Amino acid sequence: MATTTAPQQAAPASPGPMKRIILIVLIALIAAGAAGAGVWFFMAKRAPAAASVEAAPPPTAAPLFFPLDSMTVNLQSDDGQQHFLRIGLTLKLSDAATQQVLTEHMPEIRSHILLALSNKHPDELAPLDGKRALADELKTLITEPTDKGTPPIRVQDVLFTEFVVQ
Repeated sequence: MATTTAPQQAAPASPGPMKRIILIVLIALIAAGAAGAGVWFFMAKRAPAAASVEAAPPPTAAPLFFPLDSMTVNLQSDDGQQHFLRIGLTLKLSDAATQQVLTEHMPEIRSHILLALSNKHPDELAPLDGKRALADELKTLITEPTDKGTPPIRVQDVLFTEFVVQ
């Protein structure tokens, strides 16, 4: 008697525990790589902005405005009529130390301004260019040192707050 053996069918191969562990580790590595790439991408975009902020010059200090009291002056006249100038000035300064120096020497500065203004003609002051020239002249006059051996006063600009010629 011969016995025949029936071919045995192999049971379907189920992934073993080692294959599952390798698959989980592979998925974890891919997720960690994606997270790292995302962090690098967003940090790379943010870094140039931070560098440009650091490279920008520091903001300049806000200017300091120093108003002077209004002044009324008789102007020179060739036509026999009296002409007056009422002027208000504000000085644009860079720091408070300059303001202190101006305050200490204000009587001298006002005197110099009044003398310079009283030597003007109404026709000189009427056009816009005449007003600009006057502002430049007053700036030069104010920045001149009042005492010998002292540094000049730093005035950035002379601004008109009132300007009436009659």
